Order: sequence, then C-alpha cells, then structure tokens
Amino acid sequence: MRKDRPERPFSSVFPFQSRCACLGFLIAGAIASHARAQQWAALGPAPISGVQYTGRVAVVACSPTDSNRYFIGAADGGVWRTGDGGLSWIPVTDSMPTTSIGAIAIDPTNSSVVYVGSGEANFANHSRYGLGIYKSVDGGDSWTLLAGPTFAGRCISKLVVDRINPQTVYASVTIAGGFPTMAAARGHPQAAGPLGVLKSADGGVTWAQLAGGLPGLSATDLAIDPVDTQTLYAAIGHIFGSADNGVYKTVNGGTTWTRLAGGLPTASLGRISLGVAPTNRMRVYALIANAADAAGNGASTLGAWRTDNGGTTWTSLPVGSFQATYGWYLSYVSVQPTNADVVFVGGLNILRSTNAGVSWSNVTAPHVDNHGNAWDAAGRFVVGDDGGVHRTANLGTNWSPLNAGVGVIQFYAGFSTHPTDANVMIGGTQDNGTNRRSSAGTWQQVFGGDGGWTQINQVNPLIVFAESQGTGSLGRSTDGGFSFGGSSSGIIGSDRNCFLPPYLVDPANPNRMLYATHRVYESINGGVTWAPISGDLTGGSGAIRALAIAPSDSDFVYAATNDGRVQMSTDGGHVFQLIAAGVPGWPRTTREIAVHPQIPTEVYLAVSNFGTDQVRRTTDGGQTWEPLDGDLPDVPVNTVAVEVRGAATVLYAGADDGVYRTVDGGATWTRLGCGLPRVPVIDMSVEPARNRVVIATQGRGAWMCPLTAPADWNMDLVVNSADFFEFLNSFFAGAADFNGSGGTDSQDFFDFVNAFFATCG
Repeated sequence: MRKDRPERPFSSVFPFQSRCACLGFLIAGAIASHARAQQWAALGPAPISGVQYTGRVAVVACSPTDSNRYFIGAADGGVWRTGDGGLSWIPVTDSMPTTSIGAIAIDPTNSSVVYVGSGEANFANHSRYGLGIYKSVDGGDSWTLLAGPTFAGRCISKLVVDRINPQTVYASVTIAGGFPTMAAARGHPQAAGPLGVLKSADGGVTWAQLAGGLPGLSATDLAIDPVDTQTLYAAIGHIFGSADNGVYKTVNGGTTWTRLAGGLPTASLGRISLGVAPTNRMRVYALIANAADAAGNGASTLGAWRTDNGGTTWTSLPVGSFQATYGWYLSYVSVQPTNADVVFVGGLNILRSTNAGVSWSNVTAPHVDNHGNAWDAAGRFVVGDDGGVHRTANLGTNWSPLNAGVGVIQFYAGFSTHPTDANVMIGGTQDNGTNRRSSAGTWQQVFGGDGGWTQINQVNPLIVFAESQGTGSLGRSTDGGFSFGGSSSGIIGSDRNCFLPPYLVDPANPNRMLYATHRVYESINGGVTWAPISGDLTGGSGAIRALAIAPSDSDFVYAATNDGRVQMSTDGGHVFQLIAAGVPGWPRTTREIAVHPQIPTEVYLAVSNFGTDQVRRTTDGGQTWEPLDGDLPDVPVNTVAVEVRGAATVLYAGADDGVYRTVDGGATWTRLGCGLPRVPVIDMSVEPARNRVVIATQGRGAWMCPLTAPADWNMDLVVNSADFFEFLNSFFAGAADFNGSGGTDSQDFFDFVNAFFATCG
C-alpha cells in the first residue's frame, strides 16, 4: 500500500549526488527481475465439490505408448494435458486464439506431434466456431496456429494422421451449429467456407478439400483403415438432413469416394458416427441419428449398423433410442482396440455390446451427455461428457472421475456476487446446475438442471434465486442459497422463453422483481408471487433474452429479445417502446445491456456477432445510437459493464476472447489484465469498492482481476509514461512506498519498475 509520508526520507537512502547516477542501474536491475502485472485469478470451480463435475469435454486423445498421458479438449476450455493418468492436469493452449476445441490427434509414429482442431463440432448454440488447426511438435509445450483462413468460422469433428506417411493428415469439417441454423458461428465471415473432408500432405500447413463423389456438407466423423491407410470412411451427417447424408468410402486416399448402401437407411439421416475395429479392418460400426428440425427437435436415434465386409452389406443392430431428441449433440462409436466384438456407442447414455452389437447394456458414466472417447495404452476406456472426464478399467462396470484441477465449467449469464462477503458467488452452468461459492472458495451444487440466471438480494443476502431451464422453473432460498423452494406462482408455463429466462431484483426496492418470458412479469413480494405487466415484446415468436433496470431510476427498464429488438420502458416495465431493431446476437439469455449508474437514459449495448458494431451507446434513451468500437477487434461481445470514476466513464466489454476496457469513450481498447485465456466471457460484474471485476466465462469458470494495475501510479486506469514520471517524483521526494514496507527505499523502485514493464506475454 502507499503512504503519504515515508517512514524515512529518501535522502537517507540515496544522497542527492547519487540519484541520477544510480537511476540507470536501478531500471536495468528492475527490468531484469521477475515481472509483476495486473493478473487474473481463477476462482473455479475445478471441479464442483461433492459431485466432482466440471464442464463439457468434447474430445479425448490418449498416447499410444504412455498409459498415463492424455489430452482432453474442452468445449470452450482449451486443451489440457495429464502425465499421471488424470490425477492432475494443466492447460496447454491458453495462449492460442480460441478455447473452442473439436478434435485432437496424436501422431501414431511420434507422440510428441499433436494436432488440435478448433471449433466444437457438437452443433449446440454454445458450440462455438473455430479459428484453425493447432500443432505441437513438443508434446503440447508449445503450439503453432495453422490454416486459419482455411478452417475459421467452422468446426473440426475429427483429425486423422496417416500412420504410414504421417505428413498426411485428414480433417472432417462441419458448420458451427446452433438453433436457429449456425447461431454458434456468430456471423463469422468464413462460416460458409469448405465443409466435408480436407487433406494435408505437409503436416497441416496447407489443405485441399476432397471431392470425387464426396459432398461438401458437414462431415461429422472420419475413420481410417488400421492396415491400408489409403482406405477411409467419412460420415456426411448434416444435422438437418440431406439427401446426400450417408457413409462414404475411399480406397485411394480421398481421390474418389463411394456412398455405401447395402442395408444402410437412405431417409431421415442426421448426424452419423463411425468406428472401425482395429483388429478387423473389415468391421465397421455406424450410429445414425434422425434429422433435426429447425428448432433442434426430433433427432432421436435412427439406429446402429455393422458391416463385416468393409461396407458392402450392413446389419441393423438393436440399440433402441438412447440419444433423447438431440442426437445432433451427442454421438460416438468406439471399438475396443483388442476385440472387434466389444463396442461402445455414446449418446445421452453409454451403451456397450460385447457380441458385435447383437445385444447391449447401459453402462453410463456418472454424468450423462457423452462426446469424447479414447482408449489409453493400458486398455482403459476414457470418456468426455458434460461433467468432464471419466474412466473405466472394466468396460463400464465402474467409473472414476478424472476432474481434479480441471476448471472448464460453462457458466450462463446471470452470475451474482454477495453484497458483504466478497468470496461468495453463485452462478448457473451448462448441464451442471447452479453452484454456490463459499467463503472458503469451494463450490457446491445447490440447484439442478441446466443452471440459469441467479440473483442475491443485496439488502438481505439470505434471499437468493436460482433457476433451471424453461419458463417458471424458478427457485427461492431464504437461507443464503443452500436450499430452495418454488417461486413461480403466477408465471404462465406456456410462455415462450430463452431457455433460461432473465429476472432482476429492483435495486431501489428489494421486494420488487421483474421476470422475462416473451413479456415482463412483476413480483411485489420478493418473488413469492408474480403477475404479467407487459404485452409481448417480440415479433410474435421470440422471447426476451436480456433485462436491465436503471440503477438510478427503476422506472427505466430495458429489454432485448432474441428476434433482435431492444425496447425501453419508463413506467417500470408496463409499457415499452422500440428503440432498436435488427440487433444480432446469441439466441439464449444474455446480459448485453448496461445502464449508466447515474443516468437512466444512457445505455450501453453488447452485440454478439462478427461484422457489426459490437459495442453501442445511446445517451438519449435510444433515440440515437453511436458505435464505440474504436480499435476493438472484430469479435463478438457478449456483455458490457460501466464504471464511473468522477467525471470519467470506464467501459468494459466481455468478448468471445476475453475482456477489453476503454477509458476514452471507446476510441481505444486494451485487454484487461494478464493470464486470462482467450475464453468467451458471458457475464461480468465491475465492483469499484472491491477494486475488482468478476467475470463468468463459458468454458473456464469464474475469474477475478483488480481494476487497477500495480504500476498505475496516478490511478487513471492506464499504465504509461505519466505513471513512471509521477512515481519518480514521489520516489525522489521520499513518498513512494510502493511495496507497503512502511518506507521508501530502493526495493520500492525495483518493484515499481518491475511492475511497470510487466507484460502479459
């Protein structure tokens, strides 16, 4: 901490004639010392206590020779590596441009060479676009980005390395999914680029799309013959259905392809997954889901099939329906490396057959919704699901969680912090319920389902709200969020919703609350009962995705809908007027609106889309809007927050690749702090009294960063030469106790210059 008066004058440390002579030496020594900077700190969960779950793991890859070495790719959490069989993990791609991961392949001839396909190919609204291929030649210690222009805006479902010629690599490519179609692409300018199967002959540097009878549609899986690497099978599985969907085979390295028939279905095909038996190259299994409708419904299991002659004829297998209605999201086939008759298929549950698919057993891991899978060098089966990573050593009879230290939870918007205990927080997560962080920093699941919006009553923090998906699935707690009762009386369950409806406690009256479906509801008794107070704010088919109450005047209420409308009410939410239309963004619930703390007609809007003004402001209640993008990169912005320091307004933007801040009205933007992966930020709370910003990410849990950098000596939120010279003035005046030791000495100088020159690296 700083002191106005030093314990001892500077002249007693350095005589006047020595000051200038020593300055160069001091600077050189400080720069050479260990750097300190404005650092982000991870808050977890990693994993959730008790249940031991973390976020969705989309892909698993195991070393072919080291039974303790695995890589996992989290949906939006980047790539993690273990060298001790899952006892501990480290993230290895945090410096790369996106944390959305779809595929990992280890070179079968050299396990130090690892390829990662970015973009999660599971087709959900939160299965974000990729930005290219990552390649490591040192086992994941460092990475190079390859083929960004080739693959950006889409997702990679599988990478395959030719074991005979390992410079040959294949990639199966899909659209970035979502409902409506390609919502997860966020309007990326390359989202309509090449699909299907692409091939590289130079270790991933350059790629060519394969045709020769192979459709240019989403390829949801790819498998290579274990003996003849010129033979591959591709699954064309456009999730909304296509006459061209099916299983295709090449025997010449992808030059020409033949669509396989011989008993495979030809109608209603959606997502397809494949598995070739390592011990019997003629044995191939296929799992096929029904095509989805435009809303993502109807994609139940169409069936499973087996061929014993390389695809000439197929036999239907009795798997039943185990993918719920969203087989577009969860699907895999995995054959045991040592026995062609042992096969697993993954969906909502995991089914196992030990007799080549004649009969099946349910051997679901501790968490449903299954995605990634691999066999380690010891013959154990490792799966990735919506709860993280699980492993079985006995073909699914028993499972062990491998989630220690893996912080890849996907929060939704509506994250809340406690008014008096800075450590206590609560937030809803994708498929892992609502979780509460204790004073000790541990996380506990307190509400089930897909956890959504939360609220903590800022006057009486014992009153806490949480929800699960759907209209009216609201819970109210009176014991600080440990137990919940129902709180939806009066909310019409048939109202349209944004999956997880937003709701708010009035900052001026804790007994008054607003809740949003396609219209606004009000409670005047602290969320016990509700009544609708507005009409439909959408065009007739949407729902309200964002809601905001002006902190300085709660008569001003703002709402944004998933059909692109922004509206304002000046009577507390009864009557609204349209103030913006055609605003793109995420179809689910957001916190995209921020109102100035002191001016109810000054509103900031985040726009989660490429190629548009991602940050906008109105100062007249929406009559006019101005862009504040300045030099902000063209990247979707999911949330904004406003801080007022005197006459200055500081604006924060939570984007798909981290947090940005502007202190000059949007002209220039800089990344806030160091150490935060390029992860999607879905919610944000700026807390000046605590000198911190807290964020909820959709892929790496919650994080916290100081609002001021250590070297921001003049407290203007920018570290520049002015800070350096002001510190020097204080230092030579003996009033620069930078390290809080109680006096000014050379160590303060070392520490300050050290912090001043610190970079995020």
